[in-house]
Amino acid sequence: MTSGESFYGGIPVFRGFTSLMDPALYAQLPDDWSIGVADIVDSTKAIAAQRYKAVNMAGAAVIAAVTNALEGREFPFVFGGDGASFAVAPRDLELARDALAATATWVREDLDLKMRVALVPVSAIRAQGLDVRVARFGPSANLSYAMFSGGGLAWADAAMKRGEFAVPEAPAGTQPDLSGLSCRFEVIPASRGLILSVLVMPARDVDPHAFRKVIEDIIHLVERSPDGARPVPPQGPPLKWPPQGLDFEARTKRGGPLFARRASVLAYTLFVYLIMRFDLNVGGFVPNVYKRQVVENSDFRKYDDGLRMILDCTPEVERALNDRLKAGAREGIVRYGLYQQDAAMMTCFTPSALRSDHVHFIDGARGGYASAATALKAMMA
Repeated sequence: MTSGESFYGGIPVFRGFTSLMDPALYAQLPDDWSIGVADIVDSTKAIAAQRYKAVNMAGAAVIAAVTNALEGREFPFVFGGDGASFAVAPRDLELARDALAATATWVREDLDLKMRVALVPVSAIRAQGLDVRVARFGPSANLSYAMFSGGGLAWADAAMKRGEFAVPEAPAGTQPDLSGLSCRFEVIPASRGLILSVLVMPARDVDPHAFRKVIEDIIHLVERSPDGARPVPPQGPPLKWPPQGLDFEARTKRGGPLFARRASVLAYTLFVYLIMRFDLNVGGFVPNVYKRQVVENSDFRKYDDGLRMILDCTPEVERALNDRLKAGAREGIVRYGLYQQDAAMMTCFTPSALRSDHVHFIDGARGGYASAATALKAMMA
């Protein structure tokens, strides 16, 4: 199979998350595409130092940089908390390579973190007997998110960590185009008792039908319960001024000394805060519509060779999830990690506030997906 520019856009969008594991929803990625993967080295140490926001900003920066490099062309991607994965067509490969290289440099110089990045040919993944299949889930009518199956994304991530297919950092001082990337909202406190980070992966050589059954059980358990839902409240996340993410947003800007960029962001975020606080319609921007879209577009559940969710739930729901996952682990079907915290956080990519397809990445505010991954590794050990 070879690529067509309309491949990803031609995949039908499915709406019900309970259908997630239906193989018919997934289309084979073309052979000549490539998988981009990125993650923060020693993210566990960064989280232990309470650098949660910096870690999330780095992961979201990958998606922002590649999106801007591709000038808004649609491509499948997934946010992983301390990193990101995506797929690109041959025509976009070098643009994606440059964006990854520049982002790695920016993360080291501006966030004081080390990011490893790689581009893996789909053909190399298929040579391992694995596949990369993509579906499009629409959480609302505004946009869709990519879901990945086939085991290929997990293999690409492991290959990157072995040092294979690495993309070298760009020269010092190189900055990617991170226009639209921000983290202005405050952390979102749990309203049902706790914020639960969930990561569920298949055990080695597992029967795919058995794994599908466990994932479907987990999804149905959450969907049926009124005590487990998205962590973003109906009125949107809290917004204050000056925003907690002021310094991070200033560092995404190009040109001029950092203090001048901070001053510019400070002035602009005050303008935005007043518009949102007093519900002022300005130049086609309607705050209430935007806030509703923020809620609808929040990326709090996904599938990339494993299930990831950030839930606002009761302790009873957490226990029910844990019981089902423990049973699956005993049967050799799944590996999993759960992590409890008292709040969630949001990192935003809004290329245009006048469009409805702005993206809002959700993670736990105390380590989230990275801490759930640590719990998963402990289970494996």
